[in-house]
Amino acid sequence: MSDDLVLDPDIRVWVFLPIVIITFLTGILRHYVSILISSTKKIELQQVMDSQAMIRSRLLRENGKYLPKQAFLARRHFFNDEELGYFKVSQKRQTTAPNPMTDPSMMTDMLKGNVTNVLPMILIGGWINWTFSGFVTTKVPFPLTLRFKPMLQRGIELASLDASWVSSASWYFLNVFGLRSIYALVLGENNAADQTRVMQDQMSGSAMAMPNDPKQAFKAEWEALEICDHQWALKNVENELTGVSVSLSETSTSGEGRNGN
Repeated sequence: MSDDLVLDPDIRVWVFLPIVIITFLTGILRHYVSILISSTKKIELQQVMDSQAMIRSRLLRENGKYLPKQAFLARRHFFNDEELGYFKVSQKRQTTAPNPMTDPSMMTDMLKGNVTNVLPMILIGGWINWTFSGFVTTKVPFPLTLRFKPMLQRGIELASLDASWVSSASWYFLNVFGLRSIYALVLGENNAADQTRVMQDQMSGSAMAMPNDPKQAFKAEWEALEICDHQWALKNVENELTGVSVSLSETSTSGEGRNGN
């Protein structure tokens, strides 16, 4: 049956292309609705100060060799002093990790995400499954095993149909997760229409529920900066530059002497 199956050309016009267009326009609409209802995330001042201090400490470890030794030691003293060092004081600071489940703003953001991402996919998917049910839309250009039939032939119960054929319902879900490059081309990177990125953000929600302890990060950075030894990278740089200038002057003098002779 799969060898003799020929699709009606009207399926391309009335089923195949409409599903692509509807899925694409739904993603565009979802992107702009997400922008309209999105709220500005509140950032704590202390959190910004801590992150900037970590960046400054890392830059000091990497580029401290270009500073004089006294300047390097003064900066390290600011971070690693046993009593008043920034990292020592930060480790003694009492911090309470916020509970995401009790934060009203985070719960509101989760509700907005469900409204703009999950609900449209369920409604449009159900409408497409009801309107275009029972159609075979296209065929993938490579053979597949029978294990792919439940995924690619939703709504079609034909045991003799080759697994390479795609039903209308499955074609919709392939478009939902397959238009990522088109959305990136039209809307740019990190757009709200990318359903794959939305699912990745939802899967990482458990990691957000347990934030990292800043005290451990401060302790690790304190230890890394404490064992960092100052190696003056510009030692004897004056002599090297002077030697180069002297050699250049000697070369120019010898050249003028030859020209004079």
